[in-house]
Amino acid sequence: MDDTNQRYFNRELSWLEFNQRVLDEARDLSNPVLERVKFLAITASNLDEFFMVRVGGLQMLAETGSSKTDPTGLGPQQQLDAIRARTRQMVADQYACLAELEELLSDLGIRRLTSRTLSDSQRAVLERNHTDDIVSVHAPLAADIDAMPHLQGGTVYVCVRLRGSSGDSSADESEGGSRFAVIPLSTNLPRLLVLPSDKGHEYLTLEDAIAMLADRFFPRDQILDCAAFRITRNADMSVREDSAEDLMSGMREILLERHWSDCVRLEVAASASPEVRAFLSQALDVEAAKIYDIPGPLHLTAWMSLTSLHGYESAKAEPWPPQESPLLGSTEDPFQVLAQQSVLLCHPYESFEPVVRLLERAAVDPDVLAIKQTLYRTSKDSPIIKALARAAENGKNVTALVELKARFDEQRNIDWARRLESAGVHVIHGVKGLKTHAKICIIVRREDYGVQRYVHFGTGNYNEATARLYGDISYLTSDEDLGADAIAFFNAISGYSEPLPFRRIEAAPLGLRDKLLELIDIEIQRKQEGMNASITAKFNSLVDPELTDALYAASQAGVEVKLNIRGICCLRPGVPGLSENIHVVSIVDRFLEHARIIHFHHGGDDLVFISSADWMQRNLDKRIELLTPIDDLESRRRLIEILETYFRDNVKAHVLMADGTYRRVRDLAENRGRNQTMFRSQWELWKKAVQAKATDDQARHTRFEPHQGPDDAP
Repeated sequence: MDDTNQRYFNRELSWLEFNQRVLDEARDLSNPVLERVKFLAITASNLDEFFMVRVGGLQMLAETGSSKTDPTGLGPQQQLDAIRARTRQMVADQYACLAELEELLSDLGIRRLTSRTLSDSQRAVLERNHTDDIVSVHAPLAADIDAMPHLQGGTVYVCVRLRGSSGDSSADESEGGSRFAVIPLSTNLPRLLVLPSDKGHEYLTLEDAIAMLADRFFPRDQILDCAAFRITRNADMSVREDSAEDLMSGMREILLERHWSDCVRLEVAASASPEVRAFLSQALDVEAAKIYDIPGPLHLTAWMSLTSLHGYESAKAEPWPPQESPLLGSTEDPFQVLAQQSVLLCHPYESFEPVVRLLERAAVDPDVLAIKQTLYRTSKDSPIIKALARAAENGKNVTALVELKARFDEQRNIDWARRLESAGVHVIHGVKGLKTHAKICIIVRREDYGVQRYVHFGTGNYNEATARLYGDISYLTSDEDLGADAIAFFNAISGYSEPLPFRRIEAAPLGLRDKLLELIDIEIQRKQEGMNASITAKFNSLVDPELTDALYAASQAGVEVKLNIRGICCLRPGVPGLSENIHVVSIVDRFLEHARIIHFHHGGDDLVFISSADWMQRNLDKRIELLTPIDDLESRRRLIEILETYFRDNVKAHVLMADGTYRRVRDLAENRGRNQTMFRSQWELWKKAVQAKATDDQARHTRFEPHQGPDDAP
């Protein structure tokens, strides 16, 4: 296949197909109903970010008249047209799914009320108990085509069309005898307003409550129409990085600029009148292509709150709590354990707590001299941030690289940076022009035989909250070479210098891409020499054309390539003469697949790596990333086993076909009608973590059980 346009899938459309797979989980009848609601809410949140970033960037290119094409040959406007067509179908699917879920929720006693379904007593409660709150908190804003108030992206608004009372000469009415006002929904009141009910949990959306009480905002006007709407603004901004202080102030400017950036999407309730629709289109200067009719309540992300309701446990997924690590249990001294062996943790099946505890222990350990750590995304009340601050207050040399450009976490990271600085932590913000995405923590400790370095390499963020929801890998080690490399890596990014060649790790944007290409080429050479050769990898996205072409070359040489790619995949598998030896699967299940694991057969001398980087140009060329070899036998064996577990999945796995569609493994022709044993990878990984903990508990019990001698026999 020589036609370049047929070698790749468009990245934006591939991402939309990922979101469709998430939506398919919301439509999957085998999932508990509140689990399905969770997936539906996630699709809405995902789509918001997609429009803010990807559509926002394409829109800017299109408006400049750019003719730059992607690897499939599509220009910006062509991509926008394709995105909008696909998104409209997705929105229709979302709300068809919502309608189905609301029927099932109603059977459970969880019901969304409307003005028509409120009982008389509920209407009385709304007017008696909520009118003052709603009318006092919300402020209507007069709106005109030529004088529209500034509207924030992501906020739900109610547009009200009014007609002034007769004789009201003060009313500024437009042609046709009506005028408009908009009411922004407050985040200080619940979006889903609970009303008393003897039938379960019944709620009214805040926008419906406002519409019902509109006459309280405008007591002398006739209410002609009320309709909810919402705009999405472009968040694809760049920042100057002339200095650290410029970066900090620049990020603040970016956060402010997002409030005023161009509209990339206008969502309007499908029930809106033509007059309301025409007014919003003109006043916001939004063309028809950017307007989306929403056949139900807007901003379905808010429905996530239903998944935490108490008393509906049978409608939720069975809990899979993280298990304590057999090697780094709560009673273990982490330094003593890691001095003897490296430890691999598979989250969220194994708890992230040992990583947190290692830092908390380091903060108060008198023998710890220094801590160096990168921070990309952290939790709201981060114990890791607290540990770093405590360590600095205890006189340890603490350096934290806080990435201010972590999109949508900028304000939180600015706040954390200031707090760490006030505690005495040396805070840096990375290398100019690059985003630091590597996940690494180094603890330097004085021991009897000299200074020892303990290192944590991760595929996920230092966020104990998301570590319960994301599938990631942690590798903790005192390996001498990895420790030396870790120090060299951190000193290079903190001192803006180019390191000497690393002993074993690789880093982007220096040598990571070349290392991957070299390893792929070695597999090709081995195959050409008549040896077994294979590449098995797991990551979130494959977009980079150079690495894609290298995998095509491997396939053409006969190398077996198995890829587990959660999200975007621009590689086209299964094409004769191009990629018939490449198999791509995607798994969407209750935990977000986030780990990056790579296994090269390497002539039987298995090479296994974990990484912070996806195979995208941004990760390999514009970010600071790490590729870490896992050489100790037990950890390497576990990672290979974890990879193979994913490829055995026949419950939640989808296979990417040559035409770009995804098919569930269980629906493939060769599997249809077969009496297969169900194999769900995430369940299997959790079950193994439970079994490992149980085995360890039993071993401990046996080890400390009093010995029975002959005299003790019954």
